[in-house]
Amino acid sequence: MVYSQRECISIHIGQAGVQIGNACWELFCLEHGIGADGQMTEDRSAGTADDTFNTFFMETGAAKHVPRALFVDLEPTVMHEVRTGTYRSLFNPEQLISGKEDAANNYARGHYTVGKEIIDLTLDRLRKITDHCNGLQGFLVFHSYGGGTGSGFTSLLLERIAIDYGKKSKLCFSIYPAPQVSTSVVEPYNSVLYTHTTLEHSECCFMVDNEAIYDTCRRQLEIMSPTYTNLNRLISQLVSSITVSLRFDGALNVDLSEFQTNLVPYPRIHFPLATYAPFAPEGRATHEKMSVDDITKSCFDPAHQMVKCNPANGKYMAVCLLYRGDVAPKDVNFAIAQIKALKTVHFVDWCPTGFKVGINYQPPFVIPNGDLAQVTRAVCCLSNTTAIAEAWARLDRKFDLMFAKRAFVHWYVGEGMEEGEFVEAREDLAALELDYQEVAEGLVDEEEYEEN
Repeated sequence: MVYSQRECISIHIGQAGVQIGNACWELFCLEHGIGADGQMTEDRSAGTADDTFNTFFMETGAAKHVPRALFVDLEPTVMHEVRTGTYRSLFNPEQLISGKEDAANNYARGHYTVGKEIIDLTLDRLRKITDHCNGLQGFLVFHSYGGGTGSGFTSLLLERIAIDYGKKSKLCFSIYPAPQVSTSVVEPYNSVLYTHTTLEHSECCFMVDNEAIYDTCRRQLEIMSPTYTNLNRLISQLVSSITVSLRFDGALNVDLSEFQTNLVPYPRIHFPLATYAPFAPEGRATHEKMSVDDITKSCFDPAHQMVKCNPANGKYMAVCLLYRGDVAPKDVNFAIAQIKALKTVHFVDWCPTGFKVGINYQPPFVIPNGDLAQVTRAVCCLSNTTAIAEAWARLDRKFDLMFAKRAFVHWYVGEGMEEGEFVEAREDLAALELDYQEVAEGLVDEEEYEEN
């Protein structure tokens, strides 16, 4: 089986995107046996046609493997860590783009003033990477909702990518504002403005909130004071599981466009909830069973979710289960039958089948001396559930409290935005909440939806 037609380009934007990028590429190199200098430590594909690494890496004439990735930040300090870090020789220096001044947590700076100066250079570098692809599948975009670069510049870039690469998939991995833990006061403004701008420009958006991952680290992995490195390595496992079937052989492979087809019932409702299992620390892994049935059940447990919300309050529209490692199709069928029998898992009336399955033979890899234990099988569950509307409602309430007093708005207006944009964005998010409500109640009328 030849994998040369399935390239994905990763775009890492802002501090969150770049730091998640570090964790992801560390894991991808390990999975494909590529050293920190880009050389194969062991060429597993020698003498065979399926160079699995071609999805994420480009092989140069000097037998060096360069990531198909672009790192962009409007200020240089975080990028400096990549340029001087362990993997400095791995990346092409042209693919690390940093500006001179920060977006300062301001969507308007990232989208209008500072971001505008760097967008053409970014698109030019992106064009160079796409020129080296035989059959580009799509883009994986990593960013945060709350930051100025993460929200403002990402929305600008997605708008431009939609024009230049119309039909290509754009999957976003987004750090969503957590309910209690916040890193910036103006997160609600940036998040609402970003969501409004990109609602029609990204096909699927996997949201992850820091608080949910903090809790996972504390409860499941027994790390009492997790660092961002701990959090990012957990996110990298999720990203690896979603893309594993593009890179390795399996019984049921899933590509990027299949996620959209199976998970997005209506174009606006494209925010699946991600869960991963098992989260097993080194000491406990050998004492637990971790059968296919066990890890599948764990996926429907709120403790394994990447976003804080209660699935019991909503209904599932579609579920995508991506297994990797020692997994047999008959075990998967049994596990799904068990899930359907649970009283706590409710599906909408109009989606009778509900489950999409991917099975890959490549077992999960873990970072040496990391938090997770080496296990023989793992599952990543992507579920489109109406319960995630809770997260939007929480965000909108915070936005309303600040915007009622017009607090901090002058910083945005000073960078060339108009107050009307805030009102328009908030109305769009109110419509999104309503969309989720209608889907849950089964009130969606197809013609009316198209008009909206």
